[in-house]
Order: sequence, then C-alpha cells, then structure tokens
Amino acid sequence: MRQFFGKSRSGNLEEAVRGLHNPQLIMLLSNSDQFEAHVEKLEELYPQIPSIGCIGMSYDTKVVEKGVGIIAFYDGVTAAANVLEEVSVMPVKYIERLEQDIRRIGSSNHDTVCIDFCSGNDACALTTIYSALKRRDICLVGGTGDGGKISANGRVYHDAVAYALVKNNHGKVKAYKENIYHQLGNHRFIASRTDKANYIIGELDGKPARQVYQDILHVTEKEIQTQTFKNPFGKINGDDTCIISIKEVSGSALTCFRQVNDSDVLILLELGDYRATVRNTIQTIRRDFPKISAVFSVNCLFRYRLFTDNHYMEEYLQEMSTVGSHAGLVGYGEHYNNRFVNQSMTCVVFE
Repeated sequence: MRQFFGKSRSGNLEEAVRGLHNPQLIMLLSNSDQFEAHVEKLEELYPQIPSIGCIGMSYDTKVVEKGVGIIAFYDGVTAAANVLEEVSVMPVKYIERLEQDIRRIGSSNHDTVCIDFCSGNDACALTTIYSALKRRDICLVGGTGDGGKISANGRVYHDAVAYALVKNNHGKVKAYKENIYHQLGNHRFIASRTDKANYIIGELDGKPARQVYQDILHVTEKEIQTQTFKNPFGKINGDDTCIISIKEVSGSALTCFRQVNDSDVLILLELGDYRATVRNTIQTIRRDFPKISAVFSVNCLFRYRLFTDNHYMEEYLQEMSTVGSHAGLVGYGEHYNNRFVNQSMTCVVFE
C-alpha cells in the first residue's frame, strides 16, 4: 500500500488533492471555517470513496496549521468508513454498522486497523468501538477533532465518531503509543469530589486539588495551565500509564481533558528525555518492520506546543520521516485501542 499527503495552506481543496488518483480511503483534516464546504467538495471530487474527516492541523514533514490537509491510502488497501452517532447518549445503537464492515472487508488482527476521529465523549465512543474490535483483536488509533463535529462519506455529524477500517492487502499492521513522561517521585493520590461530566478533580487525598499541585511543584495558579506540559497527572492502567492533562483551574479544583472518577489512583508525572524516547520509538518500529509502506500518527496538541516551544517540532517530523511515508493529525486527545489518553502520540505502521 501507499500513503498520499497533500496540503493547501490557503484552504484550496483542489490544490491539496492534486496528484491523488484512485484512492481507497481519504482522511480530511480541515479548518473550522471551511470544514463543511471541504466535506461537500471532497465527496464531489471522489464520489463513493470511503472518507472520514475532522477539524484539526495536519503534518508530514511540516505542520499545516490552517488550510487543509489530505491523507489518503491507495494501491493495496481495502477500506470501509462509517459513523457511530449519539456518542454522548448511546453509541451502541449503531454498533451493527461497524460489525458489518468488519465482516465485509474480511478484517483480521494482523492486517487491519481502525482509525477514528471523534467529536467528543471519547471514553464512551472508544468503549463502544472496541467492544466490536476486540473480538478479532483489531487495533485502533485515532483522536479528537476540534469544533464538536466530524465527517464520514460526505456528511457532517455532531456528537459522533467517524471510523475507517483499513485492511493492508500486502502486509501486516501494528499500533504504537509513545509516552514521554515518567513518575515524579513517589507522589500518589486518591481522587475525590470529582465531577465526571465536567472532568473535574475536586480533591486529592482529601485536600483541594489545586493546592496539592501548587505545593508540590511550587507554581502560581496562573502557571498551572502551562505547567501541565511538564507535569501532567497519570492514571495507572495495568502496566501502562494513561496521561491526564490539566485544562484549567476551577476555584480550588482542577478541570482536566480526561475523565477522573472518585477513588481513582493518580500519580504525578514529569517530562523525560523526549528526544531519546522518539529515537527509541523509531528503533522499535524498524525492528518490527524491516519494510515500511506508511506511518499514520496522532500527536497531541500539547505535545505540538511543547515541541514547538522547544524548537523541536520540525526536527521531530524529519526524524519520523526517516522511517517512511509519515503523516498525521494534531489531536485534542489520543486513542489507542480502548484507551483515551492525553499528551501522547499514537500511530499505526503499515508493512
């Protein structure tokens, strides 16, 4: 299979798709002002070609902050795209769509990946999607777009998750997640007075969450929103750690980008040597895949801001391009199988 990346910083979709012939799946990464128009135009240019889309920045060796980016797979791919609606209420009502697509393209765990773009309510959407995928051990990589809307096959949806099942007809696929953080000291907390609907942590070990965070890191209240780039929370999930970013201060509480429940055990994380972590990820991928056709990734917005502030973003994309054709989305939350994480990178590699 092969991967196409096209862009237009002015938002000209025809410029972005120039040179794209006979695609088997298209992913649209657009801006908030032109999203609906781009969805309609894409369907006009490539009728009946499976497609999913969202509002967000895209990249290959450089980031497209505005305008439009197009990522497409062709030459050896079988794909299906659809949507699960009402993700905040009952997405399981639509699960038969995914189950039918899994059967229709002959999906299996070694050659198929599910890529999803979500409008929000990620945890509920992921639990539902993965309930169908896990029966065949199919991996999932995806993320959240901006603006509370996504697209699938030429239509715009709110409160929904768009998915694309991608089968590599000439090789295997494998998903990866990269974490550039590790535990800070021995700080462990029991969360309480949480508001699950609004992602709020009220207290940690019975003390106001904001004050606990400030006392450990010696930061002012105003610094908390950017300190999360260096010191997010983490929730241990087996042998893995799910990163939880702080969104803002809410009185004596902290509002996050991921749901926290009463009695959840949280740890405090600190930024590690991200350059070394990236090199290790690349080495791992090369060991697993002697021959690579494409890499599709989702990088968190906060990673993008951290790397940009440290003048590393372009260097990072250049390093990833040495693996092979690499393109992706800057997301507002990352998906890895049934896990919704923050400040991470997830990717799928195609042989």
